[in-house]
Amino acid sequence: MNYNKTNRLSRLTAILIQLQTKRIVTASELASKFDISKRTIYRDIKALEQSGVPVLTEEGKGYTLMEGYKVPPVMFTEKQANALILAEQLVLKNKDASFVKDYSEAIDKIKSILRYTTKDKANLLANRTQYDEVINQERNSTNLSDLQNALTNYSLVKIEYINKEGIITKRLIEPFALLSSENWYLVALCRLRKEFRFFRLDRIQKMEILSENFEPHNLTLQEYFDKYH
Repeated sequence: MNYNKTNRLSRLTAILIQLQTKRIVTASELASKFDISKRTIYRDIKALEQSGVPVLTEEGKGYTLMEGYKVPPVMFTEKQANALILAEQLVLKNKDASFVKDYSEAIDKIKSILRYTTKDKANLLANRTQYDEVINQERNSTNLSDLQNALTNYSLVKIEYINKEGIITKRLIEPFALLSSENWYLVALCRLRKEFRFFRLDRIQKMEILSENFEPHNLTLQEYFDKYH
């Protein structure tokens, strides 16, 4: 499958998620979200219809999915859906851009399986809930999602790290834990220093997840603190 076909398939999937997330979606909204023309959106909607997706056109309003098209594999209560919306607002304060992006996309997928009544209320709550800190929140790192994967898959990571004195060193590290206070910190075994070290994510200048794996460190986070601090 070539890139263009793969790219379109991804977009069709994303459009379907948007249709499942909101009751009504306009061609203009979709065109703006995916940075394509409305004509391309019309073609994509037609492709979805031809594949059996019951997309309905409401004259002068936009597109909607036939009620009951998808049976949700997981049912959320209204209070559970509201808790997820509140959590989304808290996540938007996070300083790592990759984490915010992944969580927002996950919330879109969760919204897509809600029943219409719960979905409408969840969207209303999202529009009426906001923290001042969310506005113009500065993102200072983009590595969290990749480091989460490296940690759970025991993948070695090569980084260029700048310390508080401005000195850059190259490190080979074994991710062990992720901690958050004002910034995100990675606890990892540094093979250069041959000991566990803390690394601030916003000081990682370059990062590469290697295909090589390391032996898991068989201790809990609490055991780590008890042993080393």
